[in-house]
Amino acid sequence: MNEKIFMERVMVMRKQETELFQDKKVGFFIYLGVEAVMFAVLFATYMIFTPAGSGPYPSDVFQAKMVLLSSLFLLSSSVTLYVAEKGIQARRGKKTLLSLGLTLGLAIVFLGLESYEFYTFVQEGYGLSTSVFLSSFYVLVGLHAVHVAFGIGWMIVLFIHYVRPNVSYSLYKEKQTIFSYYWHFVDGIWVFIILIVYLPYLV
Repeated sequence: MNEKIFMERVMVMRKQETELFQDKKVGFFIYLGVEAVMFAVLFATYMIFTPAGSGPYPSDVFQAKMVLLSSLFLLSSSVTLYVAEKGIQARRGKKTLLSLGLTLGLAIVFLGLESYEFYTFVQEGYGLSTSVFLSSFYVLVGLHAVHVAFGIGWMIVLFIHYVRPNVSYSLYKEKQTIFSYYWHFVDGIWVFIILIVYLPYLV
């Protein structure tokens, strides 16, 4: 095969790959839109039932220290992920691996803190069925924690693919871009949780 034909085929493959990625990106934005609607419904439910007519008041349950600590770890992970994206674009392996590792570590610590917060609440008698306020709280914040757990699994897969590549680098970058949309969305939901769920009862 002469070089000209080879290059033409490479160009065709890259064009098809780009078109496929655009389709995936559109599909993923639709998915995030559906997720946003679902969270909007849960936020509305929380606001309707909080504070509840009976049972504990939110300020009796929430701990500012725990919220600050959790927020610090999760929101920092968006910064380290951004650094990882820059590393991938520049093909800087050490920078990419270090930043991805930090993002993964920060997410795991956040999930650990969330689990500890839920455990502490239950131990203090503030369980899921204690009041409608707590029911809506656990469903909303718990669903966000599930999204973080899913993101941790996704990050581990991306980490393995980077260390032991089995796809082209351009395809890996596209997978990383899709994940970045997801992770920044999860962080954005957490900001709304801080503003709507915690902050009105901690200030």
